[in-house]
Order: sequence, then C-alpha cells, then structure tokens
Amino acid sequence: MKLAVPLEPSKDEPRVAATPDTVAAYIKLGFKVAVQAGAGARSRIPDQQYKDAGATIAKTADLTVKDADIVLRVRRPNVAETAKFKKGALVIAIMEPTDDRAGIEALAKAGVAAFSMEFMPRITRAQSMDVLSSQANLAGYQAVMDAAIEYDRALPMMMTAAGTVSPAKIFVMGAGVAGLQAIATARRLGGVVTATDVRPAAKEQVESLGAKFIAVEDDEFREAETAAGYAKEMSKEYQAKQAELTAAHIAKQDIVITTALIPGRPAPVLITKEMVESMKPGSVIVDLAVERGGNCPLSVAGKVVEHGDVKLVGYANVPGRVAASSSALYARNLKAFVELLVDAEKGALNVDWDDEVIGATLLTRGGRIVHPRLAPAETKAKTKPKPKPKPKAKPAVKAKSAAKGGKS
Repeated sequence: MKLAVPLEPSKDEPRVAATPDTVAAYIKLGFKVAVQAGAGARSRIPDQQYKDAGATIAKTADLTVKDADIVLRVRRPNVAETAKFKKGALVIAIMEPTDDRAGIEALAKAGVAAFSMEFMPRITRAQSMDVLSSQANLAGYQAVMDAAIEYDRALPMMMTAAGTVSPAKIFVMGAGVAGLQAIATARRLGGVVTATDVRPAAKEQVESLGAKFIAVEDDEFREAETAAGYAKEMSKEYQAKQAELTAAHIAKQDIVITTALIPGRPAPVLITKEMVESMKPGSVIVDLAVERGGNCPLSVAGKVVEHGDVKLVGYANVPGRVAASSSALYARNLKAFVELLVDAEKGALNVDWDDEVIGATLLTRGGRIVHPRLAPAETKAKTKPKPKPKPKAKPAVKAKSAAKGGKS
C-alpha cells in the first residue's frame, strides 16, 4: 500500500496533511509513505523529519501521488492534479463540496473515491476525526490574538501607581467551537467577556467559561438547534429582535468577534454598517465568517480595513495562521480516519462502504457522485431504499368441526 502527502500548491494554504508522528503511524499500518519535498516547510516541518520517520521524499507532486492508494490533502485537488491520481485511489481532504460542483465532478470522472472531512458526522466515535472542530478551535484562539494586535490598548485590567487601566470589553457572537475558544482565550487575557448564540444549549457553555450570555430568549430561541447540534436559520422577526438587543450592546464594546456560520449557506449578517459606526474609536471587529460573505458586510476577505475609526479584521484561512498547530491536529484527524480504511493485521485496504462514518463522508465512487446532498436526482432515485413489501395476511384458520372429531 502507498500513501501520498503532496505539497499544498496554494500560497494561501500553509498547512500539511501529515506530520512525522502520523507518518510513523501509517508505516506501522503497512503503508509506504511518500511526502513531496517542502510539503511541511510552512508548518515548520523540514523534510529530514519526515525521512527520519520513514517516509520517502519525492521531488514533484506527480512522483508523490504516482500509484498511491491513498492521497491526503488539506484542500481539494484541482482538475489537473486529480487527473494524475490512480483510478480507484482514496482521496481525503477538506473538499468544500458545495462550493465547486465542477471540482467534485472531476474527482468522479477520475474514478477516485473522494472523502470530504467536513461531512464527518457528529457522533462519539467520530470525534477524533472532526476536522471542523479541531480547526475552528484554533481559529477561535487566533481571532483573539489578531484582535489584541489590532487593538491599541491593553486587554486586562492593570492597577498601577500611575492609575488603573480598564479591561477591554469583548463580545463574541456565535458560541460554537470557535466562539467558545475565543471566549476562553479572551478571559485568560483578562477581558470582560460577553457572548451570544441562537442555540439555547450555548448559554450554559458560555456561562461555564465565565462570560455573560446575551440573547432574546423566546420560544423560537428555545427550538433553534438542529439534531446535529448546528444552529438553525432564524426567522426575520427573531433576527430583528436580536439585532436590536445586540446593537445596543455592540456600541459599548471594544472588541467584537463574529463566528456565525450555517453549513452550506452564506454567512448571516450580524453587524450592520450602522452598528459599526456606533462603536467607540479604536474598536476592533474580527470576522471569522469573511470567507462565506462575512457576518459584517464591511469586512473584506484577506484584509484588515478601517471604517471610520473602527478596524475590521478579515483574515482568510485563520487556522493557517497557526499552521504548525493546526497541521498537527488535522493530521491526527486524518490518521484516525485512515485507520478505518485498513486491515492492520493483513496490511491491506479494507473499506467498509456501509460504515456510517465512511458513508457520511464519501462524495464520489466508481465514476459517480454518490453523496445524497450532491448526487443528481436520478442517482438519488436509484439509491433510495425500496419500501419493504407489506406482509401478506395469513389465511384465517377454520375451526374444527365437531362432526369430524372435534371436542364440543
């Protein structure tokens, strides 16, 4: 078996899909591992560390993936890269499948089995494979670091002989994984932290971290969470009430961090132009949803911009800003997933296509797009389970006749 780890070609993606630790684990599973030269350089992993772990260093991407049974990537490979993969190879990455239909069709045409790690089900046995959580955790941390850099005052309260420095007021909008880590980090740095979320379960989590919860807590709020733990899209009426409450609160804040995303949809607008203009001079907004359109329409992807005296931080790929840490976590997520695909005793691939984790993440197989959220209507019809036939009614049992020997 061969496992390949190519260099991420985009200059905006510094992460890598394997570390020396996970390479060593793959070799124990029976793989020969090829890592492209320089693949880990932007995550502070030199080629020599991969060699010491047992990997072969390949000079080019083509040599890296040649005859590979499994290809590990951070981002989905482009059409030209996909054409170089062996037919039937397993390709595992953050695929962003709802953003580029043509890219997924190219994977299907190449005859590979493509897995999208974002579709990992939120079940207990899949927690170690949850790339969204591992990367969002670091994004929440980095958001606070970026805010602290742009904010030209101290964050914690400081009592000195020359007087007292007031603590920064920090408001986190969205209390998912990124938001909760942002709350915890802001608290460690001494800020006075408040937070909001549309999911009722978030209130207890926010308060357990020492922050104050801000929300309109009506009936809609109490039912605003999906079975998978994601936030539902709220009604226009609720959004208006929540906006009124948060507008008054934002005007008093020094730093606002927004993290609200709905899977497969544009980011909801949480901060309007009027809210930005109500903030104090020197205030900072960090928009973690900027790559999905932004929680603030004034944010610009990949840039720090100013509107009046307020800075809006819109860095793209925030986990990549701490690439060494995010690569380490992502690589472990992939290792846990690859272990599902292998029979370690035989040292061979052994994919259970009926496994719920594999089924939930599988996008393409056998030349077709097979995921229910992406497959064409005719494919869905073919894969839709047929209703079980109703059992035939049993014929009525006739009573024995007394004339034929039945007891009276």
